[in-house]
Amino acid sequence: MPHRNTGGFDMRDPYKILGVKRDAAADEIKAAWRNMAKSAHPDHNQDDPTATARFAEIGRAYETLKDPRKRSLFDNALRMAEAKKHEQTIMQQRQAAREAAVRAKAAQANAERVMEELARAAQKAAADGSRQQAGATEAADEMVDRIFGAQARAAGGGQAQGRAQQTQYQAQNAQGETGRRMDGDAAETEIKGDEEAGEAGQNAAANLSLPLSILTNLVRRFTGAKDTGLEKAPDEVTTATVTIDDVLKSGWITASLPEGREIGFALPAGTTDGHEIRLKGQGFKLPGMQRGDAVINIRIAADPRFTVDGFDLHVVLPLSIENAVLGTEARIEGPSGPLNVTIPAWSGSDKTIRIPGQGLPREEGVKGDLVVELRIILWEKPDDKITDLMRSMREGLFL
Repeated sequence: MPHRNTGGFDMRDPYKILGVKRDAAADEIKAAWRNMAKSAHPDHNQDDPTATARFAEIGRAYETLKDPRKRSLFDNALRMAEAKKHEQTIMQQRQAAREAAVRAKAAQANAERVMEELARAAQKAAADGSRQQAGATEAADEMVDRIFGAQARAAGGGQAQGRAQQTQYQAQNAQGETGRRMDGDAAETEIKGDEEAGEAGQNAAANLSLPLSILTNLVRRFTGAKDTGLEKAPDEVTTATVTIDDVLKSGWITASLPEGREIGFALPAGTTDGHEIRLKGQGFKLPGMQRGDAVINIRIAADPRFTVDGFDLHVVLPLSIENAVLGTEARIEGPSGPLNVTIPAWSGSDKTIRIPGQGLPREEGVKGDLVVELRIILWEKPDDKITDLMRSMREGLFL
């Protein structure tokens, strides 16, 4: 059964449990409770091991909502939690906007420096001529490195070879276009003139390829193929309350995040009370930032059958005096069904019996234990023979 929470409460929302609105009248709440309690009663769901826990949860929800004072306290706490959540979201969005403005201002300043470098590069290309063609890619990378630091080249990574091939291709295209324009005058021009025209084409290609290489570096730096350079948005943290049976079956759970969105996930092996589950990229989504994570704190709800201690489950077995002294065979309800337990003679209330592999699943594939705690109990009515025997033992009179 999916479980939800209110994004900040340790208990589940009683309105959601009973399926009523927050402004529901008392008679509507009572009718909803009766219908759900009847359908979830353990006597009508003997094959469902979670029926007892669900029935108890429905009863707790009704106890909260039928009492005007308890209902008012819950409503006030819920409103305060929602107001705090809204305020935190607004503050996070404002902070993200301020940081984005700072980054935009820095990018503008860098762009102005780039334009200055482009102007100087064009002058240098015109003076150096064909020599720039061979070093166009290197000059572009060095220029970007000089402006932004060595991290700009590292961000390009394995794309350096691709950039060099692109630059060479652009230079060849520019040279070929210049040669085709010169073909019409080839019959009237001497070989020396053809060579000068070819050299001019090379210079034009060099002057074109250098700015394109720089722009390629800039585009890659400012946009990037990945978001690894972006700051990460804050995580969304919430609490999900689950049952012991959910953990045993690695069930599918649904939790409510602070922003009101619901998220589903399967409980992994190794989950116990207080366990934290981190869902990558499922948290806050803010402009210009990597999406944050969703962090789910797991709480295991109280169970009428067992108590949780790490990965072990504890169960109490009542024991009469004669069975404690003489020993006996008992049958208990385990997490996966009934179990037979042998009680040794002279077993007191300080003794426990450990049944391996009947607890909660661990990450390594094994399970914790079921720990049976013995509790010696008396008969409902006094027994004269037992009373005389105990008096004789206490006072040292053995008959």
